[in-house]
Amino acid sequence: MRIKEILKEKGMTQQELAERLGVSYQSIKQTLNATSVTTGTLERIANILDVPMWQLFASPKEVSNIKGNNIEINCPHCNKIISLSIEIKDNDF
Repeated sequence: MRIKEILKEKGMTQQELAERLGVSYQSIKQTLNATSVTTGTLERIANILDVPMWQLFASPKEVSNIKGNNIEINCPHCNKIISLSIEIKDNDF
């Protein structure tokens, strides 16, 4: 996960993230160093960082490959380019 990198890019500290999540600094440190994190927690972190959840896992190179609502990434197995289209939907409940 690249949450620490995104925090740095956004000029936000782990303490600020913890406060916005409503958890202790120690808790966010454990989360950022954990081998697995729940989807709900990742979604909350992505929302606070104002990034799509997939960016928490993408390399900086992959993030820079975003062109509008499209992204191109290289397959990690065959290295072929994979083009993805991103559609953002508002859920008005």
